[in-house]
Amino acid sequence: MSLLIRNIKTLVLAEQNPRRLVKGADMAALPLLHDAFLLIENGRIARFGPMPECPERAGQVLDARGRLVFPSWCDSHTHIVYAASREEEFVDRIRGLSYEEIAQRGGGILNSARRLQAAPEDDLFESALRRLHEVIGYGTGAIEIKSGYGLTVESELKMLRVIRRLKAVSPIPIKATFLGAHAVPLEYKERRQAYIDLIVNEMLPQVAAEGLADYCDVFCDKGFFSPAETDQILQAGWRYGLKPKIHANELGYTGGVEAGVANRAISVDHLEYTGDAEIEALKQGDTLPTLLPSCAFFLGIPYSPARKMIDAGLPVVLASDYNPGSSPSGKMSFVVSLACIKMKMLPEEAIHAATLNGARAMELETELGSIAVGKMANVFISAPISSLAVVPYSFGSNLVERVVLQGKVWEPPVRQ
Repeated sequence: MSLLIRNIKTLVLAEQNPRRLVKGADMAALPLLHDAFLLIENGRIARFGPMPECPERAGQVLDARGRLVFPSWCDSHTHIVYAASREEEFVDRIRGLSYEEIAQRGGGILNSARRLQAAPEDDLFESALRRLHEVIGYGTGAIEIKSGYGLTVESELKMLRVIRRLKAVSPIPIKATFLGAHAVPLEYKERRQAYIDLIVNEMLPQVAAEGLADYCDVFCDKGFFSPAETDQILQAGWRYGLKPKIHANELGYTGGVEAGVANRAISVDHLEYTGDAEIEALKQGDTLPTLLPSCAFFLGIPYSPARKMIDAGLPVVLASDYNPGSSPSGKMSFVVSLACIKMKMLPEEAIHAATLNGARAMELETELGSIAVGKMANVFISAPISSLAVVPYSFGSNLVERVVLQGKVWEPPVRQ
């Protein structure tokens, strides 16, 4: 089975020599091929080049005149398995309550946990599948999904089993992350170590025994888990074969970044509070800084200093943080817009961060994230636009005209 996309105005991130990731100043140099074709065979990128070299025949042919073809977005931080939205907390914040104050009253993550614990697994699966299809329609071609709204052994396993079911039917790759350390349940408020022991001694062994997760995450931040507690959980995760990821420095300078680097985390995510010490720590390791600007937008908290990170030579990643409380959207083009508008990233930098670097943050960089021969053919075709800068510029528009997954044009399922 072959698919030929012809007359492409611009083929974005077309690499002759594929890279693992892009750092610093190199993020501004986005490989572009104008007046191009892309040939896909058996779900893989077989060939691309200028139109004068375009093959004459192929199985299916699409004409992309006036359009750009992008590698699919690679969204490395989401929480799309949840039971209900939290718009009442949205109104509370409008009235002046902070995210921390809402959490201290039993809202926030604990609110989602109560609802998820009561929700049947099938209902969670169906709602998460709808969200998955939603983000695919926005151009996402790989995604990481976290647990963390269970906070009991049974409910954390329930979430991860839902993610496993999603993997089985998903047209895009999914990575699963165990986030039992998302918050301390109210019943453990005065005995935090007992909850950490539950994670280490009961949750992790069962997660590993069933092969339910690829990564182990901790919310290392003010009011949640300390760096020392984070070390304890992540080191236990390593013993069960789960590589670390960390929620860090969303609410303050809390040592989360340093804890992530010390534990050889794949990524540290959020980083709204990042200064010179945190940047220096990141420069000493391979841990990726993953920024979630739609969370800062929705909560009204500081944006991560992306410009400073890139100027320091770091490989910045962008992700959506799609979740019911602090970022109820998985639209990666809006994340790219915010990165440009609020964090002063160039469009080329933001696209690198949301594609190739996002793939690296899920250890999928050899399969996805750029247009390269042999990679999985997950791409999207834009509406007719004048340049790639139109994508972040048109922040309210959906410019994804057609999605191709593993070489096949994807059609959203019809819901009854």
